[in-house]
Amino acid sequence: NGRKPFITVLYVVAVCSGVPVSDLLDRASQHSDKLHSLSTTLTHEIDSHLTPIGRMLMPRPSACHTSSLQTPSDKEQALQVSESELLSLARSLLQAWVDPLVVLSSSANTLPHPAQSKIINKIQELQEHSKNLGDGLNILSGKMDPAAQTISSLPYRGGNDIGQDKTSKLIKFQFLLSCFRRDSHKIDSFLKVLR
Repeated sequence: NGRKPFITVLYVVAVCSGVPVSDLLDRASQHSDKLHSLSTTLTHEIDSHLTPIGRMLMPRPSACHTSSLQTPSDKEQALQVSESELLSLARSLLQAWVDPLVVLSSSANTLPHPAQSKIINKIQELQEHSKNLGDGLNILSGKMDPAAQTISSLPYRGGNDIGQDKTSKLIKFQFLLSCFRRDSHKIDSFLKVLR
């Protein structure tokens, strides 16, 4: 019935309310590390089947839908940003990937790649880790300054179609994955600075 999810959420909130922020940051950092590791593995897997022409045709990172978000470019800059703002940036980046991860998941079924089933499973893992990390960061933001609860809107306007032919499918899939890998690295870095 509909009460089970509600009771589960209440239980999680009750349990997490007693968990120190440092422990929550450790857990979030572990999840973000796994997320970045998975995205890196997947990016390399797809890249190994892209032709040199396909690599040349791939859009630049500045074309990623999250590139408009101003983020620190290194650890020194990240240390100059408040803890709340850094957490807000991590949450904004993670939230911006909800729809594109769905596109990657639905597109993986038609991806012309010999390791297609492995890729499908890894994309599902990415979605699961992303959701778990998002839930954890929401709890963490509630324990910090209200500024940590701010999320910048970064809508994905790339559509659901990743292309018709083999090359265009691989290029668009790889491009989305490389953007996600870049952002998962930022999220991981921000959480490590916070920790």
